[in-house]
Amino acid sequence: MSEKQLWGGETSKAVENFPVSGERVPASVVHWLGRIKGAAARTNAELGLLESDIAERIASAADEVAEGAHDEQFPIDVFQTGSGTSSNMNANEVIANLAGEGVHPNDHVNMGQSSNDVFPSAVHLAALAESQDKLLPALERLSASLGAKADEFADVVKAGRTHLMDAVPVTLGQEFGGYAAQIRLAGDRVRSALPRVAQIPLGGTATGTGLNTHPDFAAGVRTRMAEATGVQAEPPADPFEAQGSRDALVELSGELKVVAVSLTKIAQDIALMGSGPRTGLGELALPELQKGSSIMPGKVNPVIPEVVLQVAAQVIGNDAAITIGGMQGQFELNVRIPLIARNLLHSIRILSSAVTLLAEKCVDGLEAVEDVNERHAESTPAIATALNPHIGYDKATEIVKESVASKRTIREVAIEMGVDEATLDEALDLRAMARPHERQTA
Repeated sequence: MSEKQLWGGETSKAVENFPVSGERVPASVVHWLGRIKGAAARTNAELGLLESDIAERIASAADEVAEGAHDEQFPIDVFQTGSGTSSNMNANEVIANLAGEGVHPNDHVNMGQSSNDVFPSAVHLAALAESQDKLLPALERLSASLGAKADEFADVVKAGRTHLMDAVPVTLGQEFGGYAAQIRLAGDRVRSALPRVAQIPLGGTATGTGLNTHPDFAAGVRTRMAEATGVQAEPPADPFEAQGSRDALVELSGELKVVAVSLTKIAQDIALMGSGPRTGLGELALPELQKGSSIMPGKVNPVIPEVVLQVAAQVIGNDAAITIGGMQGQFELNVRIPLIARNLLHSIRILSSAVTLLAEKCVDGLEAVEDVNERHAESTPAIATALNPHIGYDKATEIVKESVASKRTIREVAIEMGVDEATLDEALDLRAMARPHERQTA
């Protein structure tokens, strides 16, 4: 049974005014609004600005909001007034009603605050916490999975490919080592943006001046929230920058876009190497998770890479909207914050899930089809590259052309053209070709 309605008139007006998408403000933002309101009440009491009884009732109610106990009391569409004022008023009304008699949503719950500093602070903190608690651990998990496969496949030689055409041999382990490094760098990129995301505009109130707030208010709230949650918010580098722009959120979104680009490369490669089993590359065996076709028996599809590719596309689309939102701050306030919040937190959430799925349901279960990889390495005409130092580029080119035209191996054609077998044995060692510097220093 649903609890009674706790919101008031301002929330009702917003529900009537913004019947846009049916999609509410992300719950994590609501929860951080609760945390800010609770810490604000206790700080204001400590500063002698709010009666201790009222402050404790507000804080207790705000704690319930922060824990998600009243999510259904936040009905406003995410596409609302661009400052998030409606959602801030929604939080004030719900918390005031929960706190009981004598508690005013503006005078008490919103003391020392404005929608213009509180709502973006909640968005920053939600993005910071979700990145730290969900996305970064997921990226570390995937990097470890890819690294383990790099070790497992270290001696599986295969044809390299550039431009989707045959190139000199590599090992499957080298490819997976590259993927692991991409994901390690992805985590580094996300981490590099978080110190700026951690700078919140709290204490700036309406325009960044801090009108109607105590000079020690913001520091007290930040300290209390860090003690309660472990999430360390920081003061802004400049209060007017923090109020007027959302550049740190745009920066984080840009790093998420790079993560999406990296995932696209990796997921596409895995799907291509797993293509077949007869007419594709057939170099990897992907885990069989479900039927691949409602009509073709026994078909196995790269379903997890396909999920990852779709998520990556969505994250790139979200970034475009966030970029436009970040561009549209005027003077002392960015007024596209709900849009930015909706897309940024969506990107963090779906990336975290997709990265975890890729590690657990795909990479961990990948198997190398070693005979196919070896055959491809042996048959690629590009191995003639190793003959260049012995016979020159032009002679090697003649051998490649004849090999392709006659569908014979490089070795067969080279012998026919007068290259001695000792030279071929030295030059066409596939594993040595994949690790040329190891051969030179051995």
